[in-house]
Amino acid sequence: MPQIKYYIFVFLACFCSLIFPQEDGVEDKDMLSSRLQNHIYQAKLESDRGDYYNAKDNLDKAMAIAEKIDDKKNQGIIHTKIAKVQYLVGNTDKANVSLNTAIQLQRENSDYANLAITYNIKGVIHSTKEEYDDALEYFNSSKTLFEQEDLEEYISEVTLNEAKAYIALQRYDDAKSELDKTIIIAKKHGQNRRLSSALIQSGKIYYAQNDNTLALPKVEEGLAIAKSNNILENINEAYLTLSDIHKERGDYRSSYDYITRHIKLSDSILNIKRENLAPGVSALYINQYKDAENAQLQAQIDEVSAESNFTRITTILSIALITILSLLTLSLYKNNNIRLKTNNMLHKKNDELIVAKEKAELASKTKANFLSTVTHELRTPLYAVTGLTNMLLDEKPKEHQIPHLKSLKFSGDYLLTFINDILQINKIEANKVELDPEIFNLRHKIENVISALSNSAKDNGTNLHIDYDDGLPEVYNGDQLKISQILINLLGNAIKFTKDGDIWIRAYKIDQKDKMYSLRFEIEDNGIGITTEKQEQMFESFSQGSVQINRKYGGTGLGLSIVKGLIKILKGKIYLKSELGKGTTFFFEIPLEKADQAEKPKVEEIKKSNRMEDLDLGNVKILIVEDNKINQMITKKILNKMGLYCDVVDNGEAAVEQVKETAYNVVLMDIHMPGISGLEATKIIRTFDKNLTIFALTAVTLEDKMHEFGEAGFNDIISKPFKQEDFENKLYDVLSGKEVTSSFF
Repeated sequence: MPQIKYYIFVFLACFCSLIFPQEDGVEDKDMLSSRLQNHIYQAKLESDRGDYYNAKDNLDKAMAIAEKIDDKKNQGIIHTKIAKVQYLVGNTDKANVSLNTAIQLQRENSDYANLAITYNIKGVIHSTKEEYDDALEYFNSSKTLFEQEDLEEYISEVTLNEAKAYIALQRYDDAKSELDKTIIIAKKHGQNRRLSSALIQSGKIYYAQNDNTLALPKVEEGLAIAKSNNILENINEAYLTLSDIHKERGDYRSSYDYITRHIKLSDSILNIKRENLAPGVSALYINQYKDAENAQLQAQIDEVSAESNFTRITTILSIALITILSLLTLSLYKNNNIRLKTNNMLHKKNDELIVAKEKAELASKTKANFLSTVTHELRTPLYAVTGLTNMLLDEKPKEHQIPHLKSLKFSGDYLLTFINDILQINKIEANKVELDPEIFNLRHKIENVISALSNSAKDNGTNLHIDYDDGLPEVYNGDQLKISQILINLLGNAIKFTKDGDIWIRAYKIDQKDKMYSLRFEIEDNGIGITTEKQEQMFESFSQGSVQINRKYGGTGLGLSIVKGLIKILKGKIYLKSELGKGTTFFFEIPLEKADQAEKPKVEEIKKSNRMEDLDLGNVKILIVEDNKINQMITKKILNKMGLYCDVVDNGEAAVEQVKETAYNVVLMDIHMPGISGLEATKIIRTFDKNLTIFALTAVTLEDKMHEFGEAGFNDIISKPFKQEDFENKLYDVLSGKEVTSSFF
């Protein structure tokens, strides 16, 4: 029926051109538009029957007309369709170029409906390359735009693609949710292809979760719909899935029957593809397109032929294998019956261990993903809270407003500390914290920690004392940052629970073998102390002495858990001695290697407020890439306050184009944005600009992702919410010509 309509359309177009000829051989714009739609329609027919190269020819002709009449909207649509054809013939690189061009045109023309289609195809390409996180970002953007444009009937394809990505990631609950949406929309709009596929995918999830009772009816329902609508790809997928399900159920006859049908249908589909890639078609394409594309087509023809031969061999081998297995099963059944009973319990135990291990790994992965998401979602609004609070404090607020703003700032800082503590515990538990040894002066380190916390002690009326053992070497080779963190946590804890008292910090040797020293540290206070029953729980996460203590003294109850984890990484041990009302002493012992050379002297940092004034900021240009409007405003205001000029864009595609057009000194790139991510945008920029300084201004902080930033081409990361001093230091290094030292390597 569509072909009949097409030929009628062509006939009318030709008839009209004869009845109403154009003057001087110039075609009317309406007639050109009709020809353009002609080519697009013909390309669709050819693409649907697998004749991709004639489809591309018609799309190229349509593009020429669209450019001639300056029809930007149709240019975007055609680029998307060309990309789909390029993807179907295996040329994903060219497909991505076409899609990026389409995205730019569709954004310029506010053609959000077709932009959503383009994003969906982008997501499919990323899924094919197993880049599922990027794929899910594009699917989410596509779905949002379809919802915005009230195009519900298109959403089912996106949710189906999302579900397939989630299945590949073994995120089955997320996949089920998207499949439920797909089924509802597909039923509502009579979309049998998507409905059939969604039901089959649902069955695959239940099969993966060892629930074949639910898997079987889902796949059978999907197969019935596919058969009634002659949807060959879905029928073939259903056959393969049913074979797996029946095999798992022990029904080998049915399993063999379905695998045979699957192989036979696969062979038929491959033959159809080979016909579409016949030598005649190939020769026509050779005359029309570049040599590189000719080679690719010939390779695909060879691949289809090879696949077909392989399928026939697989059929023969499958029949032989199933026959052998059937005979073997029958012959072994009686002999092994008794032995199977005795081994059953052992196998069950092994299975339970395997399942437990898989569950533990899944739980760990789920927790990491959850923490990553929560961290980003919390840090993004925290950036707004802390940024706006600092701005208000700097803008001479009224006297009665200052306490409220300081309380707000304290709350934001407290929440940020809490988030950082949770993340550090997660890294410690996941064994993702590595040692970073360097030569340092231990005595100076302890004195610096005491100095940093002296104001807190003074506020509590508490005196701090240091006792560094005479004769104990001062310079060691070790991870001084982790030692500092342990001391800060333990000393801070002691100060918090000691009012108008004394705290002693001691360091002394308990053993020595050559250059290796076993050192003991003591942090003793005469504060409130800890009950005997609570002492065993003190190193557990979220543990405090009591609810009343937590309310009175505050704190997250994570500090000691972090301390224990860090000491374990340093190959040490920790324990405590305490008596209620008389105070507490924490002891920890760690091995440290005595260093031969002295600690390298460090150049004292000059205050930034003076450093920035030394620079000429008049010609400095900074690009902010951020999709959150509030965060755009905050970052821009911070930069403006520093006397810096900046532009703002809200997506990765715009950032790439802006960098091409304008010479910037620094780009501050957010990571999570609609469309292409900050990582992908940076990768694209690095293809044509290797020297531009790009900072990842982001809420992502998990160290196990740091390598991704380095590989993408970022110079460094500025974590949101950031300390303005750190931010200005990094900018100063760039603007003064100092080489930026990356945090990633």
